[in-house]
Amino acid sequence: MGEANGIIHQDPPPQPPPLPQPRFDLPCQDLLADNRRRDYINICVPLCEALTKADWQTAKQTIERHGYLIRYSINENCETPLHVAASAQSNTDSIEFVRYLVGKVSEADLQLQNRNGNTALSLAAISGNVEIAKIMVGSNSNLPTIPNGEQMMPLYIAVLFGNTEMVDYLYQESLQMNGPGWTPKNRSWVFLKSIEMDFFDFALKILEHHPLLAQSGEALCALARKPSAFDEIKPHYVRSIVNSTFHLKVEPVDNKAVELLIKIWKSIEEKPKTEIDRILRGPIVLVDGKQTYPSRVLFVAAETGNTRFLVELIRRYPDLIWKQNENNQSIFHVAVSHRHEGIYNLLYEIGSMKALIIPVKDLEGNNMLHLVGNNTQKTRLRHVSGAAFQLQHKLLWFKEVESMVPPLYKEKKNKSGLTPYELFTENHKPLVTEGEKWMKGTASKCMVAAALIATVVFAVAYTIPGGYDQKTGFPMFLHNVPFIVFVILDAISLILSSTSILVFLSILTSRYAQEDFLESLPKKLLVGLSMLFLSIVTMMFSFSVSFFVIYRHKFIVIAIFISVVALIPIVSYAQLQYPLVKDVFSSTYGSRYLFKPKKPVLYYQNPRV
Repeated sequence: MGEANGIIHQDPPPQPPPLPQPRFDLPCQDLLADNRRRDYINICVPLCEALTKADWQTAKQTIERHGYLIRYSINENCETPLHVAASAQSNTDSIEFVRYLVGKVSEADLQLQNRNGNTALSLAAISGNVEIAKIMVGSNSNLPTIPNGEQMMPLYIAVLFGNTEMVDYLYQESLQMNGPGWTPKNRSWVFLKSIEMDFFDFALKILEHHPLLAQSGEALCALARKPSAFDEIKPHYVRSIVNSTFHLKVEPVDNKAVELLIKIWKSIEEKPKTEIDRILRGPIVLVDGKQTYPSRVLFVAAETGNTRFLVELIRRYPDLIWKQNENNQSIFHVAVSHRHEGIYNLLYEIGSMKALIIPVKDLEGNNMLHLVGNNTQKTRLRHVSGAAFQLQHKLLWFKEVESMVPPLYKEKKNKSGLTPYELFTENHKPLVTEGEKWMKGTASKCMVAAALIATVVFAVAYTIPGGYDQKTGFPMFLHNVPFIVFVILDAISLILSSTSILVFLSILTSRYAQEDFLESLPKKLLVGLSMLFLSIVTMMFSFSVSFFVIYRHKFIVIAIFISVVALIPIVSYAQLQYPLVKDVFSSTYGSRYLFKPKKPVLYYQNPRV
């Protein structure tokens, strides 16, 4: 620190030494220098534009005029023309241009990397240009073994970006990952990433050449996180009807994820029990000074609802049903916490053993019924329409688990002093309020529509087509069949719309207790919506028939046209309200099939592989 003329000058703080930069084989960067800025603007920028626009003729002319550009950086990312061209869409012109560039460079030039450490082959692996990759590898066979700045091999990059053809090609060029530069670590990266990207065929191929990769819990954990990969592929319903009608033999559909799981498990099932437990438990992670196992295979599968995964493992290692996590919960407790009915339903297939699993308490004193009282992740309820039916779904779970646990445990209190029902009520107060608002809002809007329909059809009943005979007081078309149909339809529409008004009124005046959302309110809403739809149908039909009463002799074409057009409101209502009606029906009546499945999946179904 110095002092001059009364002003104190403070020395700047010492700067930390720059971080070491990875040493890549970068192309010449002379054109990026400040003293050559004009050349960069006049030459490199137009060349980059031509390459990006796939204007190969212009790019070729520029390179012919400035031959040195072939091994120079033409943009700030230190990419050569070959880097940019390798990222282009694969077609005849781009392939020929790359062949032209490769013919002008040396093998060493093909290994030049950009600032991210990517060679031109790595960029081709990103874009999936197999033909371009073949041209470059044909000139330099070392390219598939050069990693980028993150130590990713081109094969790994191809898997990462989901380019299956490139994956197959680079796997062969890397000598099934046995070539130079391949280590157990980067082989494991490729294997795990292939599972994450659903390349199960490729993962099975890897295990044929590297069976030791199967003995890692990371592969099991990756499969446990992919419940959709284990979903059973069901035939089209028409084919199902044909097969059942003619008693045709149905060949099972191969599931590569299941095949991969079984192959991995067979490689570790003969290991000592402690080793199997270590693999299933995964690595230890310290969180707030506590040891946790976030990669515990069984409980990852239970959290994600991977039923088939757990079924296949339990078949081969039945003792897994007794495993508990660090919170003293079994896979069934975790499944209940995350509302996965497929895993929960396995309790019905394990016989008397469930009597020893269900009463287990976690470290907070919560039994299985307490866990239903906790709030579910919203992602599990995205398929449920409206807060009212989300609450209904949770009540269904509570009633189901309540019927499963021993009566004594229904009144057991956890460490917070709450019984399961008290915990459920406490956690779902906001949802009850939201459900009430949603139900009232829906009922009030539908009630307005029903009231309008009732008003219209009531008025039409006294302003009938043709009017009345002034002498007798009877309708002019009293003995006309279309007129009788019109009167009947109009009366039915009035009755249905009035009924729907009363149903919606009962919804608005309901007490909205928590239990009402289980059956009472959903059934009322379903009846009200059905009555409203039928009242619209009969109203439009009566409207159409009225034209046949008046114009059936001379303007029958007009009557037919009006009848067809009258279908528009019916179809529109059906299309717009069908998702809601479907959700109400499936949530109220289809939920009876949510639990206690008729078809067992654990011990009574022979595994196919």
